[in-house]
Amino acid sequence: MTRLTAASFGGYVPAIVTPFSESGEIMEDAFSDLVEWLIGNGASAIAVAGDNGESWALDIGERQRLTEIAVKRSAGRVPVVTGISAPGAVQTVRYAKAVIDAGASGVLAMPQTYVLKASREELLRRFDTLAKAVDIPIVLYNSPRRTGIDMTIDDVAALLDVAPIIAIKESNRDFFHHTHLLERLRDRISVMVGPCHYIFPGVALGAKGFIATGPELLGKDAGRLVEIARQAPGPEMAALHYKLTLVYQTLMAVGTWPSAFKAALNLIGQPAGVPRDPVMPLAGAELARLKKVLDELGLLSA
Repeated sequence: MTRLTAASFGGYVPAIVTPFSESGEIMEDAFSDLVEWLIGNGASAIAVAGDNGESWALDIGERQRLTEIAVKRSAGRVPVVTGISAPGAVQTVRYAKAVIDAGASGVLAMPQTYVLKASREELLRRFDTLAKAVDIPIVLYNSPRRTGIDMTIDDVAALLDVAPIIAIKESNRDFFHHTHLLERLRDRISVMVGPCHYIFPGVALGAKGFIATGPELLGKDAGRLVEIARQAPGPEMAALHYKLTLVYQTLMAVGTWPSAFKAALNLIGQPAGVPRDPVMPLAGAELARLKKVLDELGLLSA
């Protein structure tokens, strides 16, 4: 497959879940089928072992195996990008080497997890270490809520000078940040929107696409969102934006992540298994609330 670049990476990039059985084993057939379903609905790449994929619960062998399955099922139709985030740079490099061996076209990398602070020097050293250890395109991931570190636009610009970063998944909840990031760096990297209620305004301002949670539930409409966002605003855009917003609000309001997203996929007929320990499946009133919202939006399978 042609090497990923800022110009080629964009569109609908779902962060696929990792289906687990009740005993905690990876449901490989279900995972493979999800890859096919997502590609069929317009995915332009598949992001494996991200937040939705419960990366914190995956060991190195499991990340490698999931990458192998995704690469095999995608069969060259779309690239596979695998998460390699870890507290330390040494572990991140090990993850990167394993998923490269499995056929990943790129890696998704946060600043250090768990260590809830990083200076500019520490960020630069971490990504310089990664870049010197492996030769693979990097999708930078800014998720302040997950890492406790909110990379500034100056941080991102500095990182571009030390590592082959082709894109950023920007999950800052402040749209001021998105606006300034796009104005300053959209010509250097592919900016990918994280929060799904920012997809339409983000793409309209120059984002290349999204790596978000929730669009999957819209089926084939998910693959049309970037195209619609580049058009003049109209009733279809407004309706889809409302759906995305309500879906995202509900997913974030119930259960412990990603139990709600897995429950939603199961409800629409896409087997996603259950979360891995210590997260418990969504149940009771919260499951009923999620089901009610999906039903009212017309997203449940007949």
